[in-house]
Amino acid sequence: MSKVLTHATIYTGNDNQPLLKDAYIRFDKQIEAIGMMAELIISANDQVIRADRKVIVPGFIDVHTHGAYGFDTMDGNAQDVVNMVHGQISEGITSVFPTTMTQSVENISNAMVAINEAAKQEPAIVGVHLEGPFINPHFKGAQPEQYIIAPSQELVQKWHELSGNRVRLITYAPEQAANVADFENYLAEHNIIGSIGHSNATREFLQQHSKASHITHLYNAQRPMAHREPGVTGHAMLEDNIRTELIVDGFHVYPDMVNLAYKLKSARRIDLITDSMRAKGLGDGESELGGQKVWVKDKQARLADGTLAGSVLEFDDAFRNIMAFTGATVHEAIQMASVNQAVEFGLTTKGTLEEGKDADLNVFSADFSELTATYSMGRRFSKQDGVQTKE
Repeated sequence: MSKVLTHATIYTGNDNQPLLKDAYIRFDKQIEAIGMMAELIISANDQVIRADRKVIVPGFIDVHTHGAYGFDTMDGNAQDVVNMVHGQISEGITSVFPTTMTQSVENISNAMVAINEAAKQEPAIVGVHLEGPFINPHFKGAQPEQYIIAPSQELVQKWHELSGNRVRLITYAPEQAANVADFENYLAEHNIIGSIGHSNATREFLQQHSKASHITHLYNAQRPMAHREPGVTGHAMLEDNIRTELIVDGFHVYPDMVNLAYKLKSARRIDLITDSMRAKGLGDGESELGGQKVWVKDKQARLADGTLAGSVLEFDDAFRNIMAFTGATVHEAIQMASVNQAVEFGLTTKGTLEEGKDADLNVFSADFSELTATYSMGRRFSKQDGVQTKE
């Protein structure tokens, strides 16, 4: 039986036909039809769901998220990863890259095995993001310094194989590599995108030695932009081919600086991410990240020394915030939340609402204040139904 959402306002994410008013969308696991209500013919097998005064947008794609709702990628437990992802779907994320962090080789290996098993059960897992351990200790952020090592093709090969060849994105500090060109060529040969992050590289070094096309959480944990040294941040702003992640919670990056990135990079080169950690969805209190104690208060997660330790940002809030902070249109916000990621990582059945693509969509109230339902491969999730948490 197919579901048909009717009388909705639909933002497709497609430049050719971005907005449909008084429209319908029919889907099972994939989108079967989308169009104007005047064209709709109801069949006996349709489950009709009125969506008056509702806005439908493509499902969100989060390529950088460590954990949520008490679960964490690094726990190395497949069912925990599945539970984590189900919670994330309820906030609008229909495609996920579970993200590791700097830990021992053994722990990262265990996490890869768990993600591989989880992905066999949960189709929303569409890749893996390895963040660390190939980073610069000078900009370690909340990554444990004792596990930081130099970039290694051998370890990437091992972890890629353990994950079922699901690694799609690797954060590393190019200046830490013995031969960064060889390392980046290896990534390219295996369809893995290299991302500069937790890096102290100068722009001159990056211009001469790195071909990376992605920046991990722009502004955060990287050589900053200054008037005599553009650093990693300035390099990201100046290179048109580089896409940048942004944590748009208002704490990791001040709203005016979010707006600066939007003006310089444009909506087509920004990927919204959550960079969320275990404590998301659990409220204020003590949690942990990579074996380090974390305290959550006022929607901020910090280590004992005050360092921001990932986020507790929910993706639907990031979607609202990017419009509030920059004046971006709904279509542009969709670009940053869904379309860019699908294009960058070759997720050809994701990112836009079109016939034949996966039935990944979010249903919002007319003013976007409430996410009322999310469909992931046609399966319905909602915050209102409650999110399973692991205390």
